[in-house]
Amino acid sequence: MFFVIVGVLLIVLNLAGIGPIALWNWEFSGDLWKFTVPFILAALWWWWSDATGVNKRREMNKMAAKKQKRREENLQALGMSPRKSRKR
Repeated sequence: MFFVIVGVLLIVLNLAGIGPIALWNWEFSGDLWKFTVPFILAALWWWWSDATGVNKRREMNKMAAKKQKRREENLQALGMSPRKSRKR
């Protein structure tokens, strides 16, 4: 997401005419590559994170945390402590 934000920021700065980025041109043989590099890096990052399973692990951890929080809230609503040891 960082790379996409940087790419959009570069385009906005160019179109607004702010700073040295305002001097970059949109010609294929000119400075166009400077605008496309952040988007290419973002695509490579997303491809790598999907291929290695980073996104899936993050999502699974979020789901497990939600499940644990919901379980603890339900146990408290029933008047039980989540880690209370039971006597037999």
